[in-house]
Amino acid sequence: MDILFCASEAYPLIKTGGLADVSGSLPKALCELGNDVRLILPAYPQAMERSGKLTTIASLALPGTDTPVRIHRAGQVDGTAGVVYLVDSPAHFARPGNPYVREDGTEWPDNAERFALFARAVIAVALDSVDSGWRPQLVHCNDWQTGLVPPLLKTHHNRPATLFTIHNLAYQGLFPATTFTTLGLPAELWSMDGVEFHGELSFIKGGIATANWISTVSPTYAREICSTGAGYRLEGLLRHREESLSGILNGIDCDIWDPGTDPAIEKNYTVHELQSKAPNKTALQHEFGLPEDPRMLLLGHVGRLVEQKGIDLILDVLDELLQHPVQLVILGSGDAGIERLLEAHARHHPRQCAVRIGYDEQLAHRIEAGADCFLMPSRFEPCGLNQLYSMCYGTVPIVRRTGGLADSVVGLDETGRNAHAATGFSFVEDTPAAVLNTCLRALAHFQPPKTDWWKMVITGMRQDFSWHSSALQYQELYRHIISIQRVREALADAAGH
Repeated sequence: MDILFCASEAYPLIKTGGLADVSGSLPKALCELGNDVRLILPAYPQAMERSGKLTTIASLALPGTDTPVRIHRAGQVDGTAGVVYLVDSPAHFARPGNPYVREDGTEWPDNAERFALFARAVIAVALDSVDSGWRPQLVHCNDWQTGLVPPLLKTHHNRPATLFTIHNLAYQGLFPATTFTTLGLPAELWSMDGVEFHGELSFIKGGIATANWISTVSPTYAREICSTGAGYRLEGLLRHREESLSGILNGIDCDIWDPGTDPAIEKNYTVHELQSKAPNKTALQHEFGLPEDPRMLLLGHVGRLVEQKGIDLILDVLDELLQHPVQLVILGSGDAGIERLLEAHARHHPRQCAVRIGYDEQLAHRIEAGADCFLMPSRFEPCGLNQLYSMCYGTVPIVRRTGGLADSVVGLDETGRNAHAATGFSFVEDTPAAVLNTCLRALAHFQPPKTDWWKMVITGMRQDFSWHSSALQYQELYRHIISIQRVREALADAAGH
């Protein structure tokens, strides 16, 4: 199949979170199955720098700018699908900061204009055959930044099918109603069946309402977002479209996340050489300035420092938790108040707690390899990738049973000690007490002889979380969506005659 995969970020070209990992890995896995999957994303400075030789294949006149928008085709980029398109509009994308916020952490005030322009460029590539006559059968859109693609495509006849994937419903791309007029969108899209949402313009609602199919990044999250609370006021629409909604658990790129070959870690190891994991713990303790004590249960946490990730729950129990033989290392950035509180705890417990504010891809690998447990008490988690990385690296996850965490981690308490199926520890309530009790339960199992501990480590490392299985599911979903679109077009043509 011919698939155009559009996203606002993709590793290794540009990354702020898990969306980039998916957008970098899934197209590659689908290409390996024999599909022609082409990735399109904005031409941020980082993406331009990392794309090698660029060939300009089109110059488009698009609403929203007086300057022609160039479409570049990148040369072979290591770690991505075969073909990458970059949408080059310097006024919209050639700026410092990350794709969504300025250097001071505030959102770019023209984000609606930026991603509306990106959507129009995607549609031009999807409809106008700008690259040697290539035309996709399906456009795979991801999160609110691509939410205008399905509704704008719907205004065209003989269009590709569309799949809209929700990676995190909490981020919706909401803008004042006046922005709809500013963007010059077709009048028919301002309706309950289009982009209008309680008197505002919603990019994500447009994608959900008009795409041929909607998917999420785990089966449990697909069910959760149909309920009040997790649906962020969109649960009614999602229930209405439930027959066209499914969840596919994300995979991981095993070429990048492999403790046997990872160049970022202190010592490589496999499930058959678990004694070689120990030097990674020692090196991580040293790097963070903690006592190099193998008897301490070393917890790791990598991610955005926001309440969604349950970081406030960790803060609430930290003083009590660190009364036990436990160390904690944290890497991330987010809420400024949370950052300050974590740094204060690190100063108060310098032998047991260490914090790095910011993001460092290589350090994230070393935390996954060096920690004994990965602490992930998310209030909601559409999929989550760090728990998958952790199991791959023999680091036992401690997770709240929600979304993709419920779909991927088998808690020890769920199986019984002799079931040989447990891969971590899990809990249900989003309370400090649940976090503390589960960490202490992990500590108890970390004590010699550690029989259940090593069972969990080995079982987790033997799981297959590669993209191959998920890519096969997406391939079948693509076929289904394309067939539905063909039937609808045939019926429309028959009705027209």
